[in-house]
This record gives sequence, C-alpha cells and structure tokens, in this order.
Amino acid sequence: MKRKATPRVPAPARPRLRVLLGESIAIGPGKAALLEAIAGHGSISAAARANGMSYRRAWNLVDTMNRCFVTPLVESSAGGAHGGGASLTELGQAVLAAYRDMEIKATRAVAREFEAFERFLAEPEASTPEA
Repeated sequence: MKRKATPRVPAPARPRLRVLLGESIAIGPGKAALLEAIAGHGSISAAARANGMSYRRAWNLVDTMNRCFVTPLVESSAGGAHGGGASLTELGQAVLAAYRDMEIKATRAVAREFEAFERFLAEPEASTPEA
C-alpha cells in the first residue's frame, strides 16, 4: 500500500550552500541531511526512508559523495544473518561537520544582503515546489 505524499509546506526563504566538484554536487543540504540520517540510523535504506526518498536515490547520492572526496564518506556492509548497515567514515564525519560550519558562516555572511533580497521574493504560498 502506497503512502500518500505529505503536502510540502513552503519554508521561509533562505540561502543554500552547495559544494561543486566539476559538474557534480559533492555535498549540499540534501546530501548533508542524508549523511546525518545514515549516522543516526546506521543504514542507507533507513536514512532514505527518513528523508522521503527511494533506496536507489539515496545510494546514488552516497555513490556521488564517495567519488567526490579523497576517500569514501560512507562505508556499508552487505546484509546477512544480522543485516547490513552503513556508517560515516572519519572523513564523512569531518566533511559533515565542516559543511554545517560553512553553512552557518555563509548564512551569516550574506544575512544583510539576503534580508534586502527577500523583498524581491513572492509570498511562500504563491511559489510552487520545484519539479
């Protein structure tokens, strides 16, 4: 039985930070949330569910992150009698912490400009979710 999608409530406007490596997004808000969920749940599939995405989508995001850094951010083990699992590597923990720190600093750095910029934006109810 499929669950009905929960309607997305428009969030207030805010800047978003993404780190690009060539054409790939090495890490951004969604990937950071996925890393946090993997750390909390110990599983890519549980992290995917917690973030409202398919296992395939989560695995693809993890694969992209793992390829964008000098060593993998996530290591996983295959299922078996005790089930599989996933965890952040030391680098994964460091990257996540550094990314969250950069987000805070970037938001603070553009706070005044962003406040002025917000006058150009429509009310959240008038905007539509991205396709």
